[in-house]
Amino acid sequence: MKAFAAIVARDLALAFRAGGGGLQTVVFFALVATVFALAIGPDVDRLSQIAAPILWAGALLSALVSLDRIFQADFEDGSLDVLVETAEVLEVRVLAKAIAHWAGSCLPLIVAAPLLAILLNLPAQGFWPLVASLLVGTPALSLIGAVAAALGLAMRRASVLMSILAAPLYTPALIFGVAAAEAGAAASPAYGPAMMLLGAVSLIALIVAPLAGAAAIRFNLS
Repeated sequence: MKAFAAIVARDLALAFRAGGGGLQTVVFFALVATVFALAIGPDVDRLSQIAAPILWAGALLSALVSLDRIFQADFEDGSLDVLVETAEVLEVRVLAKAIAHWAGSCLPLIVAAPLLAILLNLPAQGFWPLVASLLVGTPALSLIGAVAAALGLAMRRASVLMSILAAPLYTPALIFGVAAAEAGAAASPAYGPAMMLLGAVSLIALIVAPLAGAAAIRFNLS
């Protein structure tokens, strides 16, 4: 447990230090939302209708561009070898890295989402369903991303490969996340089922991702 907490604390410190990736992820998220707002133009009604999909797509893209921070630096400086050699259960270490990625990259996006929702003219009643859907769904982005990051460790242009591997696997989280946010904003009875399906995606990722990520790391370091 001490090693687990130490990994999370170390990765969070790296994410938020000067030059770290936490702020860069939020800035990228804001840029995506701004670009969409400018592309839609002055049609405020149309913009408010697609605000939730825009913000979910922005969160997904922001998670994609930050995947190389999960394992790549540790792989390049050799500390990943030490982590593997000293880990009694490597899957737990993979889970710690995924949690650190979520807290350092996805959690700041969730905090920034209501501010960007104002920019996109999302109705006030849609703010909390959007935030709730991001809280439930974004752990799946980090967990699935950890698998993609582990698979691309030893390859050139790994960041591109990670995005190609992770993007299709993110589709269920994106679909159910947008559905939950829109249903919640409309006070639709579909909100509960959509949130449960979104939670199921994250729970499945929680079970599968540490196993798959650990296997990919062992393969790349063998």
